[in-house]
Amino acid sequence: MKDNNKKTYRLMASCAAGLEELISLEAKDLGGSEVDHVRGLVTWKGDIEAAYRTCLWSRYASRVFLTLAEFPAPDEDALYEGALKVDWSQHMNIDTTFAVDCSLNQSAIQHSGFAALRVKDAVVDQFRNSCNERPSVSVVRPGIRIRTSVYKDQATISLDLSGESLHRRGYRKEGGSLAPLKESLAAGIVALAGWTPETSKDTMFLDPMCGSGTLLIEAALIFGDAAPGLSRSYFGFSGWKGHDKVLWDSLVDEAIEREEAGLLREWPPMLGYDADPRAVAVARSNIENACYEDKITIKQGQLANLRRPAAKGLMVVNPPYGERLSEHDQAEQLHRALGRISKQELDGWQLGVFTSNPDFGDRMGIKWERTHRMYNGSINCRLFCGTVHSGETQDFQWQLTPDTGPEEGIEFGNRLRKNSKKILKWARREGVRCFRVYDKDLPEYNVSVDLYEKWIQVQEYKAPDTIDEKAAQRRFQQCLHQVRHLFGVRRDRVFLKTRRKQKGKAQYQKQAAHKKMHTVQEGNCLLLVNFTDYLDTGIFLDHRNIRLKIAKEAKGKRFLNLFAYTGTATVHAAVGGAESTTTVDLSANYLNWARMNLALNGFGGLAHETVQADCMKWLEEDRSEYDLIFVDPPTFSNTKKERRVFDVQRDHRLLIEKAMARLAAGGLLIFSTNFRRFQMDESIEKYYAIRNVSRSSIPIDFARNNRIHHCWEIRRR
Repeated sequence: MKDNNKKTYRLMASCAAGLEELISLEAKDLGGSEVDHVRGLVTWKGDIEAAYRTCLWSRYASRVFLTLAEFPAPDEDALYEGALKVDWSQHMNIDTTFAVDCSLNQSAIQHSGFAALRVKDAVVDQFRNSCNERPSVSVVRPGIRIRTSVYKDQATISLDLSGESLHRRGYRKEGGSLAPLKESLAAGIVALAGWTPETSKDTMFLDPMCGSGTLLIEAALIFGDAAPGLSRSYFGFSGWKGHDKVLWDSLVDEAIEREEAGLLREWPPMLGYDADPRAVAVARSNIENACYEDKITIKQGQLANLRRPAAKGLMVVNPPYGERLSEHDQAEQLHRALGRISKQELDGWQLGVFTSNPDFGDRMGIKWERTHRMYNGSINCRLFCGTVHSGETQDFQWQLTPDTGPEEGIEFGNRLRKNSKKILKWARREGVRCFRVYDKDLPEYNVSVDLYEKWIQVQEYKAPDTIDEKAAQRRFQQCLHQVRHLFGVRRDRVFLKTRRKQKGKAQYQKQAAHKKMHTVQEGNCLLLVNFTDYLDTGIFLDHRNIRLKIAKEAKGKRFLNLFAYTGTATVHAAVGGAESTTTVDLSANYLNWARMNLALNGFGGLAHETVQADCMKWLEEDRSEYDLIFVDPPTFSNTKKERRVFDVQRDHRLLIEKAMARLAAGGLLIFSTNFRRFQMDESIEKYYAIRNVSRSSIPIDFARNNRIHHCWEIRRR
């Protein structure tokens, strides 16, 4: 052993903010003393063995530094002079390559690159003066790496013992996402969530959105008592003149023995899922590189399909952040799905959720026991930790006020009460939560009333010009009073719309920008509705039976949804077990809505594709086959960019032919239209087996208007 093995040094470890406490505990366990920390940096005193052990065993540090000198450095010249006083011959030879890094914090020195250059000059000048030769600089794996930091005009020159960031364990060849977690941060998340080497063998570790598998591998390293630096081929001290190879080799041998002993332990089950097959492949490769393929199981699967895999366990997950504006809404809904599914399936489990948005933690509906602030690079994140409690949620039930309503509009009130009693009884029996209770029954009261869970939408249909406008307004106010009285609701739960004869895409155009979404249930699906920003809410209630039919037909099938609107039919297909879904619409807003609906139900990834395109043109270009196709075109639309006009009566034959060309053998195409005067082209029956199912597709709450839509099932002959 070399003499410097017994010498005490001032050691430092840099880390991601939020991991300081964990590294402080490591430093003490690894032989350090006088441990202290500030944001992103831990300092302690220890000998060279403590320094080596930190490089080999620290799970959370980014780099480990051994202090060589500290001195005042108010300017670049003082920095040069201080560096020149270091006896560099104790640390390197003339043939040792080196590199210099520099960081400045509240320093009078303004340029870190120039500061690093001055330190480099000091090293070179010292050797040139003593040997008439100079060592060479190498930025790629130099013999030693010198780190200079200047804080408030106080300089510290250190030897970077790690050489490269310690998060590079060596097992990960590529990430499964655009920004995979660094291994050191992943280890911190796992530890703070409650996973330790003493965790019971009966406690499962689960990551249902595992990406490249980093959380799972770090959990395995912790439980298996494996040194995270054992697989690294390079450390910064390897070219250091003071390196004690005998000591290092003995520490490596000890680590190997501990890892082998850890592998012989009885392990808890460790399981990861991901919806993306590419991520699954990367995770399996990384796990194999880490030699844990017999300890960790990776499967491809949607979050929606998560079922309780063990009696007890710890679920640690890093859901997508949605840092891109277009993905933020989907990420929020995915967190809501994660919370809901956790409460349904993982009662009593421990849960750790790492996210960049604190609001997302609130959306999950979990009562968190502790929260840790952490950073993923520059992103300010939170780790929410707690115990999952399923709890019992009571379904909302409408209760009709027994008292007679106001005298004004009593005729409407009586009809509304009669309808509501009948429809509510049916809805409770069938489990329907969104339905219509009044549909222009009385000519004088030209409105419709729809119930969405605990919200009400009242739509006024614009009166003809022959009707006095003030009289129409008075009757509409009477309707509102009767509605509020009968259902006993506050004003903020009643939303009003006025419908006029629409042209083109007017019914789809934005009317406001509140962006307030409410969640409702239909069948086994959760769907988002918006009562303020658009004329329609996001769900066509009269298509309920069609969507339920799609859910029954979809299992194991490839589903195509054309003119998809907000993707409600796609969600039913996904929940019904579709192998894959493709959702096509020209509107970016509605496709984003569709992705939110999918995320809210725990679906996403390559199996559920959304395509922004003109459906007619897209059908000409797409060559895929689908087992189940839903086509629900608008009555009329035009595209400004392409200067194309779509008329459902004129163009439906060509549309059906194009769609049928994509239908696989034995498949089913469902065609629907709300154009009341629509007539199906007679030639369609010559080429295809077609069945009019309009009557069965119209639900009871819309039975009064049997022409609200038309629907056909079409198959190949």
